[in-house]
Formats: sequence, C-alpha cells, structure tokens
Amino acid sequence: MTSLLKLNPAKLISLAFLSTGVFLLIQVIMPIISFEIWEFGQSLDSNLITPQNSSNSRILGVSVENKDSFPAFISSFKRQTIPNYKSFTLSIPRLQVENQEVLVDTNDMSKTLAHLPGSALPGEKGNVFISGHSALSQFFALKKVVFSSLPDLKKGDKIVIQASGLKFAYEVVGFKVVDPNDVSVINPPEDQGRYISLMTCVPPGLNYKRLVVVGKII
Repeated sequence: MTSLLKLNPAKLISLAFLSTGVFLLIQVIMPIISFEIWEFGQSLDSNLITPQNSSNSRILGVSVENKDSFPAFISSFKRQTIPNYKSFTLSIPRLQVENQEVLVDTNDMSKTLAHLPGSALPGEKGNVFISGHSALSQFFALKKVVFSSLPDLKKGDKIVIQASGLKFAYEVVGFKVVDPNDVSVINPPEDQGRYISLMTCVPPGLNYKRLVVVGKII
C-alpha cells in the first residue's frame, strides 16, 4: 500500500488501464479455452446425432448474403401443418431456463429464440430446430442470453416444450460442433423419430463454430 501511494498520478492511471486491459483480455480468452477443453472432453456419439441424408433441397439452404454471419440458415420449405400459435415456450431445468419464448417459423433472433421455418413443430416427427444467440460472458451481456450456457448440458438432461396447451419432453442424446455453413444438422437423425435441436455460436459470444444440442422425445 505504501509503495502504491508513492506512485505519481500518471503511473496510477497507467496501472489502472493495464489492469482493465488484462481483465478484459481474460474475459475474451477464458471462454475460448473453456470451450476447447469442453469439446476435447466430450464423447460425441455419431450414431445418435448424425443427421440422415436428404435429397429435399427445399428444406435446406445457406443465405448467400449472410453466409458468414448467424443465422446462416434459410428455409423455403412449406410445411403441411399450419400451427395455430405464433410462439411456444422452452424450458431447460439444468440451465434454470423457464418458459423462454420461441418464435415460430422465423430467422429473427433479435428479440428471442427462433424456430427455423420448415422444421418440425413440437411433438411432430422430424427435428424441431431452434436457434439462439450466445454472449461472451454475463459481464458483457446486457440481458440474459439463454443459449450461452448450452455447453453446460449433459446427456439425459430434459428439454421441455409447451405449445398450444400441450407439453412435450425431450431428453438430450448428443452434441455436435459444426462449421457455420453446415446445414446437415437441420435434418433429424432418422426418419421416424421426434427430435429437437438447439443451436448457438461457440465459443460463447464468438462466431467460429456452431454447437448443436440434440434431444429425442420421451
């Protein structure tokens, strides 16, 4: 303390800026390191999460204008089922996420989570595909960014959807990390199953890859 008091104001200011810079650098680097450790430690079961091959190009697409940004997926598929609701809710007990709104058939994630146009509706056969932003850290986030904590999920965790008065429970069966333009993850692992996929940017807040959490209805 005595030595600090002997520093002149200019040195104190420089020390303060240096400390702030180191703190901010740690906030950026640590999520990257933590995610790389998480990814290395995962046992990715490709038998559970490898999507089926699909020749239906109407369902899949990459936005040429936004191919390097998020969301990268577009869909021109016209679903036969027309929902009688504009949104449903998502709950993830392990992450303490409760009744988070998901907008149906949209790529707009500016307000909340987005359900990919053309993907299955809750409870249907296929893949309920939901995208959401992540944040670098809670320190930088202006509000809670729900999907930032998706890497904290484990196999067997529950994902609960409520839509039009009905409740659908899914169990996490696997994880997949893909490039931003990998549209294969839109497809379900197999034709007859009922799946859900939650996708966000990883490492949290950065745009290098996509984490997809896959769940199956129970």
